[in-house]
Amino acid sequence: MASAEQTAFQATFQISPIVLTGGVAANIPGGMLPIVSLTESLAFVTGLLSGSAQDDLDEFLMQWLPLAGSSLIEQRIGEYTFANQATAANAVIRDPLNISMLMIVAAKDGVGYLTKLATISALQATLAQHNNSGGLFTIATPSFIFTDCVMLSMRDSSRQDIKQWQNAWRLEFRQPLISLAAAAAAQNNLMSTISQQSPTDGSQTGIAPTTGQPSSLATPSFAPSASNLTGAAAATGGPSVIPSASGFAVSP
Repeated sequence: MASAEQTAFQATFQISPIVLTGGVAANIPGGMLPIVSLTESLAFVTGLLSGSAQDDLDEFLMQWLPLAGSSLIEQRIGEYTFANQATAANAVIRDPLNISMLMIVAAKDGVGYLTKLATISALQATLAQHNNSGGLFTIATPSFIFTDCVMLSMRDSSRQDIKQWQNAWRLEFRQPLISLAAAAAAQNNLMSTISQQSPTDGSQTGIAPTTGQPSSLATPSFAPSASNLTGAAAATGGPSVIPSASGFAVSP
């Protein structure tokens, strides 16, 4: 019999390592939806109706494992000209992280064969709607937890050691450089500066400052006064502009 620690490890990283956040889970308390509620929804229903629940984690239809190739640090070296070798050693560009998860679908009994089509179809429809709604994913692996990830693809990756068609699916995710939390922090910093009536040069949002830049040559940097308009009109014999209480009155 497995220990409590082994059961918790298997439930977290093998049965339900992916959590949907936002999107289709926006109206759920906490804003999170574990993927096991989608992959084992039919098993839960049949277990409740029969008066028993699925307690053996090895008998679950979907089993997950992280694939080799996922990254914790992604960087590229700049390709432009460097002043010296010391500068070149530190000139790196950070890239998003890539995560690959394998979902093994191995039916062990007649119920598994019957529910496989319905389960995969419902999972695909829910993930597509979640992606279209701007939903994100949290992925738990034994070495690292990736938050605010976006889904890239879901492809057939069947294994030859399991004698079933379409027995495995590969899900690709990417963790962007800018998360919603970082964007919200930058916005809150800018709004706090504005509310305090402090001058800002746009550096809080990464926008280049425009203070002190020369004015454009396409438009004049001054507005003509009413006296200049009057003098010009008198010189050309045209009507003169006379200020009035309601604005500008034109006299012949």
